[in-house]
Amino acid sequence: MTLDGIYTFPAPRERVWALLMDTEAIASCVPGCEALEPLGGDRYQAKLVATVAAISGSYEGTVAMLDKVAPESYRLVIEGAGKHGFVNGESRITLREEGATTIVDVTGTMEVGGMIARMGQRLIGSVSKMMLDRFFACMAGKVQGPGARG
Repeated sequence: MTLDGIYTFPAPRERVWALLMDTEAIASCVPGCEALEPLGGDRYQAKLVATVAAISGSYEGTVAMLDKVAPESYRLVIEGAGKHGFVNGESRITLREEGATTIVDVTGTMEVGGMIARMGQRLIGSVSKMMLDRFFACMAGKVQGPGARG
């Protein structure tokens, strides 16, 4: 399944890039994220709780930020599994300035398997898009938060 989005941040590209590299900010904005711990080499151990189609579960896996070209783009690779299934995904995140704002383009693919895929197949796309939208809305709020300068 594909997952795409375009998000506008009211800040310069360098500030948005720095925020997207800040693991504390990321962890606080990922819906259901319980932990995001560094493993080294831009890889992180992640734990989160998610619910799809009344199936709730804990998932553990890795997140890697690869092919970084600061402050322009990177590739995000996610692999996770839990009692009810697995999620593997890869996306390309691109940042471009437009005046005083930064546009973040996200293009990715995701594979979901196990009970969560069988039971919630029709909902996975909309739940994934909702989680992506919530994440970027939270991050956009942080870029203009306390101490932010234009």
